[in-house]
Amino acid sequence: MPEGGRAPTAEELRLLGPQVLGVLVRRGADFATAEDAVQEALIEALRRWPEGTPHDPRSWLVTVAWRRYVDAHRSQTARHRRERAELEQPPSGPTEQADDTLQLLFLCCHPALTPSSAVALTLRAVGGLTTRQVAEAYLVPEPTMAQRISRAKRTIATEGLSGPGDLDRVRRVLYLIFNEGYSGEVDLAAEAIRLARELHEQTDDPEVAGLLALLLLHHARRPSRFTAGGALVPLTDQDRSLWDTDLITEGIGILQRALARDRLGEFQIQAAIAALHADAPSAGETDWVQIVEWYDELVARTDSPVVALNRAVAVGEADGPHAGLRALQQVPTSVPRHTAAQAHLWEKAGELARAAELYALAAQQASSLVERDHLNRQAARLRSG
Repeated sequence: MPEGGRAPTAEELRLLGPQVLGVLVRRGADFATAEDAVQEALIEALRRWPEGTPHDPRSWLVTVAWRRYVDAHRSQTARHRRERAELEQPPSGPTEQADDTLQLLFLCCHPALTPSSAVALTLRAVGGLTTRQVAEAYLVPEPTMAQRISRAKRTIATEGLSGPGDLDRVRRVLYLIFNEGYSGEVDLAAEAIRLARELHEQTDDPEVAGLLALLLLHHARRPSRFTAGGALVPLTDQDRSLWDTDLITEGIGILQRALARDRLGEFQIQAAIAALHADAPSAGETDWVQIVEWYDELVARTDSPVVALNRAVAVGEADGPHAGLRALQQVPTSVPRHTAAQAHLWEKAGELARAAELYALAAQQASSLVERDHLNRQAARLRSG
């Protein structure tokens, strides 16, 4: 943090906020009131610190936030007169230096919350994003997101701290954050990786390691996923020279250490599949046989129709398009991208007219404009050819 008069940046304050919130919660503050108190302290810091930052910015923020919390608590709980005297004086001296990110992650992933509410609250309280930034990421109006976050905080206040979310729920919420995309001024993929790193540092869980490896391997391919004009680029056509080799090396290393512990889980399997793609020098050199084997393991564990669809595509690459089409027949047609997978496999089988029709139909079913445009281009390419 800055010292000696330099004003703090918004990013520096954003990263301090969850730490301060964690201290207040650990001292017994209720989550909703403490979160508001921390925001008031951060605003006060933005106003006062340009004149000179304190020697210990974190302790300063904790003290100011605690005083704000005491004031709010006093007005809300006037009937608790005996407890008020204990709360009026903030603790003196250095503050605790423990990292409370993990506690906050578990709290925000409370089992009483819906996945979307857990994601929004995690971004707000742990990620330090403003309500406006969270709303932009979700492409919803700010008042709508404010209501959603307020309801989530009220739910936690009602349910109490007796039932925080389990580790599996925390992992899945972080994966949802990563998959929210890159809209808004805050990169949610990078934010999910930052939080996954902190979780990995504080837990001894191979599935957390698998999650972090998966996020790193996916993120490594990000520069090649879209053209300069914003068009989607399929994995087989991506320029692999644009892939981030440092992230790939890090992700594969984390994955290998996790697999060596022989406690296999879904995220480790998904990361293993991503690693095989990342490790191939070209699309034609991808080890599809091993990818199918990993998908077999994943289908057995999840019984997910989406996984089964991805496995059918992999079978089409490993054993030929007709084998892939036979595998696809076992997948419900209602599964997203089912028609697109059919089109791809029929194209590989040489049935170009049929594939073009299916690409056009898949475009009509697409859930995003980028995907729809990509599928329409595929149909047009086959028709013109």
